[in-house]
This record gives sequence, C-alpha cells and structure tokens, in this order.
Amino acid sequence: MARVISVEAERFPIAGAFTISRGSKTEAEVIVCTVSEGDHSGRGECVPYKRYGESLDGVRDAIEAMREQIAGGISRAVLLDAMPAGAARNAIDCALWDLEAKISGKPVAAEICTAAPRALETAFTVSLGEPEAMAAQARANAARPLLKVKIGGDNDVARIRAVRDAAPNSRIILDANEGWTNENIVANLAFASEHRIALIEQPLPAGHDEILRHIAHPVPICADESVHEADNLAALVGLYDAVNIKLDKSGGLTAALVLRNRARDLGFGVMIGCMVGTSLAMAPAVLLAQDADFVDLDGPLLLAKDREPGLVYRGSLVSPPNSALWG
Repeated sequence: MARVISVEAERFPIAGAFTISRGSKTEAEVIVCTVSEGDHSGRGECVPYKRYGESLDGVRDAIEAMREQIAGGISRAVLLDAMPAGAARNAIDCALWDLEAKISGKPVAAEICTAAPRALETAFTVSLGEPEAMAAQARANAARPLLKVKIGGDNDVARIRAVRDAAPNSRIILDANEGWTNENIVANLAFASEHRIALIEQPLPAGHDEILRHIAHPVPICADESVHEADNLAALVGLYDAVNIKLDKSGGLTAALVLRNRARDLGFGVMIGCMVGTSLAMAPAVLLAQDADFVDLDGPLLLAKDREPGLVYRGSLVSPPNSALWG
C-alpha cells in the first residue's frame, strides 16, 4: 500500500519574546509532516533554523521532493543517505517512527528505551536581555531546579551575577550561542566557575574554537552549533566536555540515537536540547533524553499556547508522550 504525505507550516505565538545573541522572535514557525498508510498516520514536527540556512519554504520543498520515495516506502535507514541532516529529514524521520508505532502497536519507547520512560527534569530558558530584566526572569523562576540562561554579549559578567543572585538555589546552564571571543573566554569561564555555573554551551563560533583545547575548563563546556551528526564528534575530542543533541540538527531520531551512542563511547556528556517548537517536536526527544545528563526540552513552556494534545509539564518535570501525541 502506497504511503501518502502532507506538509503544513504552522505558527505558534511565543509568550513574550525569545531572545538570544543572534536576535529575537515572537512566534515559533514549524513544519509538520504527516505520513499515512491505510488507516494509520504518523507525524513529525521540525523547526527550520536560519543559522543553518533553513527556512519554512526551503524545508517544505525538501520534504516535498521526497514525496515519491516516501510513497514507495523508504525506510528510515535509507532516508539517512537520501537526505542531509537538518530539519526536513527530522520531520520525515519522526513521522516514520510514529507511523511504524501506530501500525505495529509497539510504542517507540519499547524500541529505544532500556526501561519504562519516566518524567524528566527540564531546563527553563531565561532570554537574553539587560541584567535587571534577566534577573527578573530568573527570580520569577527561582523555584525551578535548572535554568538555561542566554548570554553572549559585552555585559555577560553582570548578567551572570544578576541571574545567580536572583536564583541562588538553581543549577544554571549558560548558553552563549557563539557570542564569546578568544579575548574574553578565559575571564568569563573563571567568573562562571565562581558563580557555580553547571555547564556552558557553545561559547565560541563553530570552527573557531581551537583555543578550547589549550585553556582550562573550570566549568564543563558543551558543543551545540559545532555538532550535528556522529561524524562531527571525533574532531571535538579535547575541545568540548559534552554535546547538545537536537533532532533538528541531527536530522531525526534515527541519527540522534547514533550520535548519542557514539558521544557516550567517546566520553562526552550528553544534553538533549530543542528549538522553540511544540510538544510534537519535543515528544521523541523526551524518549531520547531518558539517560541524558542535561535535558533542555522547554519549548512548549515558552509558547503562549501549545498544540493539543500536548506533553504534560508539572513545574519543570516533563512526562513521556502518550500515543495520541506521538510514538
């Protein structure tokens, strides 16, 4: 039986604005790919990212270009060679996982998790802003056990101090989004260590981070923009202590599983992260994150309204998806 696909662009308003060192946005723009076979349908959501040259139209076109191969029953393994890593492949791959689960009646969790999936503690993001504004965000969320703080500018020492003072009991991840320089990284790392920061993501631009091999890491450093697929990992040994795995970077759950396992083999810590999307995008990542060191899957918490049905969030705990949502 031939498979049928549909591809839709959707927009979900963000509660306020989401600001990082590269800019700000007020809505999540996502693509949903649905693959149907008979009475069963599987869905996958991706978030095109301009940093990687992606757009809504470009990702939609890339998925549409696979229509004939999807109709012919392309497997997830073959898909890895048929498309490059990125958001388009992610949407198709996750739709195929979901479809396979619906047809077989066997949940994805049973395929990829070593134990029954559990609720996970996720980070909650504090957007980049002036120190006072960031302190207010942190203070409002100081009861959360893990905060992810966006930085990456000339005033990061003041931002770090303000957020730490406002949330003294929270563990804190700093995400510089490539915004530091060779000139300020040593001082910034030292200051972060003094303020009990747990992890620092991608302080330097991807491909311009060789200094990390030659300086102390008083706080563990996590690669984000520098790592997409498993093939990237060997070059990162000695530079980074951990890697942030996102389905939209790896190009789907299938590739992300390979990336996670290879990262563990090489001794990297593992964070499972996300773009700003809905619960449909987070669902497969929650299963991938069951043994992660850090979980950053707060996308739906940043939205004014999530899709329904969505994941269940209780404070900073996110529960595994039910079959009505995905998998």
